Amino acid sequence: MDLKKLAGQAGQFLTRAVQYTEEKLGSAEKTELDGHFESLSIQSDSARIWTEKLVAGAEAVLIPNPGNRVEDMLFEKIEKRRPNRLSNLEYLGLDMVQAGNEFGPGTAYGSALLRVGGAEQRLGLIEREFISNAVQGYVQPMRKFLDTEMKTIMREKRLLETKSFRQSRK
Repeated sequence: MDLKKLAGQAGQFLTRAVQYTEEKLGSAEKTELDGHFESLSIQSDSARIWTEKLVAGAEAVLIPNPGNRVEDMLFEKIEKRRPNRLSNLEYLGLDMVQAGNEFGPGTAYGSALLRVGGAEQRLGLIEREFISNAVQGYVQPMRKFLDTEMKTIMREKRLLETKSFRQSRK
């Protein structure tokens, strides 16, 4: 362990902290950054904020039950396939079919329940397929963008700001 190197890094960190505090409190001039860099910085922040909002909104629309969203996220983290759960339309259709069978397919009410219940089940299946396709084709790529590209952009931005800070201190 190099004690001189450690002390030098601690000194640099302290110097940066002092300048940052002075800039925020207004007692020192803020380091001026290149206009193009500032523009890119604003654009990247805007892209990150809007992408996070869009992903959260899409997830809330596609999977309205917060408990199911948390469960899906946990299954994704442990890299297991999430359980296939029936949609509300499918549950309603299943109940209608059971009720239609109970009343009898020969009765007008039972026959109507069987037809509508079958339609509800088909709608529920189509809804589940739509949700699956939307998550795979929209939400996951957006989340991947946030987890990879945007993290790289933010890391590079901090590095450029640090380098700009060092240049201004000399």
